[in-house]
Amino acid sequence: VTYMGITRLSLERAEPRGHLLCVNLRTKTGIALLYDEVSENAYDIRLKLTKEVLTIQKQDVVCVSGSDRSANHRTVTLHRQPVGGLGLSIKGGAEHKVPVVISKMFKDQAADQTGMLFIGDAIVQVNGINVESATHEEVVHLLRNAGDEVTITVQYLREAPSFLKLPLGSPGPSSDHSSGASSPLFDSGLHLNGNSANTAPSSPSSPIANEPKYEKRWLDTLSVPLSMARISRYKTGTDKLRSNAFEVLALDGVSTGILQFYTAQESADWLRAISTNISDLTLQNMKMANKCSSPSDQVIHMGWVHERLEGTDSSQLYKFKFLALKGSSFYIFSTPPVSTLDWVRAEKMYNLCEVLFKIHKLWLADDCWLQANLYFGIHQDFDFEDHRPYCFSVMVGHGKSHCFNVELGSELAVWEKSFQRAIFLEVQRTGSKTYMCSWQGDVLCFTVDFALGFTCFDSKTKNVLWRFKFSQLKGSSDDGKTKVKLLFQNADTKQIETKELEFQDLTGVLHCIHSFIAAKVASVDPVFIDSQSIARKYMYSN
Repeated sequence: VTYMGITRLSLERAEPRGHLLCVNLRTKTGIALLYDEVSENAYDIRLKLTKEVLTIQKQDVVCVSGSDRSANHRTVTLHRQPVGGLGLSIKGGAEHKVPVVISKMFKDQAADQTGMLFIGDAIVQVNGINVESATHEEVVHLLRNAGDEVTITVQYLREAPSFLKLPLGSPGPSSDHSSGASSPLFDSGLHLNGNSANTAPSSPSSPIANEPKYEKRWLDTLSVPLSMARISRYKTGTDKLRSNAFEVLALDGVSTGILQFYTAQESADWLRAISTNISDLTLQNMKMANKCSSPSDQVIHMGWVHERLEGTDSSQLYKFKFLALKGSSFYIFSTPPVSTLDWVRAEKMYNLCEVLFKIHKLWLADDCWLQANLYFGIHQDFDFEDHRPYCFSVMVGHGKSHCFNVELGSELAVWEKSFQRAIFLEVQRTGSKTYMCSWQGDVLCFTVDFALGFTCFDSKTKNVLWRFKFSQLKGSSDDGKTKVKLLFQNADTKQIETKELEFQDLTGVLHCIHSFIAAKVASVDPVFIDSQSIARKYMYSN
């Protein structure tokens, strides 16, 4: 199902590493990594996406029965077996800045029979000796020389670095398979007999009837509401794109952290799925806001973007901004408006008739950009040095502009279409715009009228000096400051007449002329306007 250019997933797909990925319209689950930028480690997590919330889950061992439900540590006694030894393997150690953890357990052997040990358990003590700061070899030596009865204390390592390559498997204690991927850390197997003098069979390590029962489960650790949430694939304030990773931030600033994925396709799928749910919730918020607004003051579109800010040192910085197209105005907010009073607190507000929307970069390979530039007719009138894809600018009065970037090409197409619609509606509602100007030393009024075209009249006497239809405008030129020359074709003589005018805000007037002409063309031939969509041309070609 597709809405506003964004595809909603509706099929089941296989999740990597043996898990089932459940996708049902607005829901999705799957395995990902949570990247810690400080330690530069990544941890296995499970993501659960619903219509309104993105939840991060981490695996943990929980007590499901017995009297030890609140304990973080478990103490287990293992009886070394003649065949299979302790029945487990370990990885890690202080030299790798991680605890020693159980990396494998062998079915029906000593560790597995206890029902209290799990892959991912960090070994805290061996026969009362603390090993939290011990090296890998020290723990191996201690376990192999601990005798036939070995008592270990463990605590599940919820944030096991991904380089340990611990298999996620099923939540149960038994697991005789590995992740299938090699690890840079040595996997020491402790299924040997060790240095025990007693080779007689030992009693099996089995749980006592009244002992607590444990299970490994995925537990919710963080839930991020998606209403008015935003996504970023970039390192904060820079144009450095994270590889197969992004961050989701809630309205209140709560962050998921850096969500990293195994492949570019997985990352793209999750990005689209989360973006779709955010868009759907934004649409709901728009509908609620519109119930409280008059028909002439409806919200056409709103959403998060990145704005490029020019620093004093000419370095490019980016900041989140929330844009809205409502009624007659284009709004720029630092935070989304959540009440009717918030609309008067916008950082910037511009009349829609006097802005110009321009796409100036798409996600194209460098060798294709020139060809696309020519094919799509993109004119780069000023110096854009963006290193981000999906960029657009909104040019406003007095020659100023705002440069924005979105995460997806579909979002760019929606913004392009929404600006067109909002501007056309405002032109039709307004009907005409009049500006003060001067011509040949006289103070005049210049009117752009949706029905009549261009009219110039004396500001005092109201006498009309000249009037031309939109179709009679054949060209224009300006000095980039205040003066413009408009070239009209006389209907009778077919000769070109030049009208030179001077405006205080020339840019705003030129944008207004552009808006009225585009709206006029759209009212006559809407198909032509659609055919000029740069973003949608690019999307359809892909």
